[in-house]
Amino acid sequence: MKKQINGMLVLALMMTAGCSSKTAVKSSDVNRSYEPPAAPVKENSSLHTEPSGYGFDRWQRGPLGDVFFDFDSSFLSNEAQEQLKQNAAWLGSNSEKKALIEGHCDSRGTSEYNLALGERRSASAKEYLVKLGVPSYRLESVSFGAERPFDLGQNEDAWAKNRRAHFVVK
Repeated sequence: MKKQINGMLVLALMMTAGCSSKTAVKSSDVNRSYEPPAAPVKENSSLHTEPSGYGFDRWQRGPLGDVFFDFDSSFLSNEAQEQLKQNAAWLGSNSEKKALIEGHCDSRGTSEYNLALGERRSASAKEYLVKLGVPSYRLESVSFGAERPFDLGQNEDAWAKNRRAHFVVK
C-alpha cells in the first residue's frame, strides 16, 4: 500500500512539474484548444526575407501585421502604432474574428525575464487595440519569450525580427 501511495505521489509530482522555459504564459485561459505552430523557420529560409506587411512569417493565419519592439522594451513606436491602427481597422470590419497576440523576445536574457517581457509586449499591443475600439473579449495575449524565434541568427538583424508582438486570427 505504501509503495502504491508513493508511486501515486511521484506520478502526481511528475504531472505538475514542467520546464518553465518551454511554457507559454497566457493572460487568459479562454481558448485551451490553441495548438502551437511547428518548429521555427530555418535561418536560410526564403519565408522570412521579404516582409509582406501582414505578419510575414509562416505562422501568420490572417491579415494582421506584427509589431516590433526595441531591445528590452515594450514601448510602442510610431510605426508599431500605425500597424496596430491597421489591425484595428481590419478587426473592426471583421467583427466575427478574434485575435491571439503573441509576445516574443530575442534570445538574450533569462527564460523568466523573456517570458515577462513577452507578456508586457503582447499586453501593450492589446491595450492599444482596446483604446482604438477593439473589444477586449476579442483579444487574447500570450507570451512565448524567446522560445519561438522568427530568425535563428545571433546578430542584431535577427534579434530585431524576434522582438515582436505576433498576431494570429482565430
